[in-house]
Amino acid sequence: QVQLVESGGGLVQAGGSLRLSCAASGLTFSNWYMAWFRQAPGKERDFVAAITWSASTYYSHSVKGRFTISRDNAKNTVYLQMNSLKPDDTAVYYCAAARFLGVYYEVRDYPFWGQGTQVTVSL
Repeated sequence: QVQLVESGGGLVQAGGSLRLSCAASGLTFSNWYMAWFRQAPGKERDFVAAITWSASTYYSHSVKGRFTISRDNAKNTVYLQMNSLKPDDTAVYYCAAARFLGVYYEVRDYPFWGQGTQVTVSL
């Protein structure tokens, strides 16, 4: 059974940094596509970043240049380094996994999800 467990969220001031981690189990991690999405209160779940099994990366326009997604296949873990955080980045951040991927930014293309971790950015 695939399980994804996020950690690393918290409260940070604007301009600060956080690193999220997502530990995966129940899958051959190196063969899977991994992604981060986020959901603010009252809003839809939005794509943040994705990384392929070959370590190609994709980012939403709103985070490109500030966030970096990476993976450590030896640790079955995907990371999201978030720099220059803004109050608009406040959301619950979710890790997602897919063995076969259609469109990397579509929620519906990821069958497995973590429970989420809260990120709050204050002024």
